[in-house]
Amino acid sequence: MTGKISVIIPTMNEERSIGLVLDEIRSALEGVRPYEVLVVDTNSKDRTREIASEKGAIVIDEPRRGYGRAYKTGFEKASGDIIATLDADMTYPASDIPGLSDKLEHEDIDFITTDRFARMETGAMSGMHRFGNKVLSVAMRLLFRVRVHDSQSGMWIFRKEILPRLEIESDGMAMSEEIKIEAFRRCRSVEVPITYRVRVGEVKLNSWRDGLSNLKYLFSKRF
Repeated sequence: MTGKISVIIPTMNEERSIGLVLDEIRSALEGVRPYEVLVVDTNSKDRTREIASEKGAIVIDEPRRGYGRAYKTGFEKASGDIIATLDADMTYPASDIPGLSDKLEHEDIDFITTDRFARMETGAMSGMHRFGNKVLSVAMRLLFRVRVHDSQSGMWIFRKEILPRLEIESDGMAMSEEIKIEAFRRCRSVEVPITYRVRVGEVKLNSWRDGLSNLKYLFSKRF
C-alpha cells in the first residue's frame, strides 16, 4: 500500500526558507508518492504565502495564533492517508518522508516521531534550547512513562485515521509534546533518528518562555 501523503507546514514570515522546503519536498515525493502540501499560515507579513502558492502548495490562512492551532487546522484540511509534518525553516529533512512513510506502512506502525539529538548539525540548536529540551523530555518520561528522547521534535509521520483517538487540547507549542504522549499511550508508536540542520531565517522560539509554558502544561495534563 502506498497511501497519499499530506505534508503540513505551519508558517509565519518564512519567505527566506519556505521555497527551499517546498523544493525539497517535491524532489523527495514527485513521482514516488501521491502527495499534497498544506501551508497553514498565521498572518505572515512577508511573501511567505505568495511563494508557497507559486511552488504549488495549498495555502490555508489561519488567523488564530498558535503552533498547535495551525496543526489542528491542517489536520482538518488534509486529504491524505498519511500526515507528515515539517517546520518551514529547513531544519527537518523532507527527504526522509518517503522512507518513514514506507516504515509506517510496512511495519504496521501508527505514529512515528523523530529524534533530532541523534544526528544534530553543529550550531543547529543553542545550548539553552538543548538544555530545555532535555528537561522537558525527562519530565515527560517521568510523568507519563513515554520513552521518547526528543519530546519537542516537530517532525511526525502518522496515519490520519488515528486522530480521533488522540485527545489533543493544546493550541500552543505544548501540542508537540501532547501529540506524542497521546500517540504513545494509545497507538503503535516509535521514535526514529533524523539529521537536524541549521535553521534558515529568524529564530522565533523563546527558550525560557516557551520551555516553562510547556513544562507547566505537562504537569497540568498529568494532574
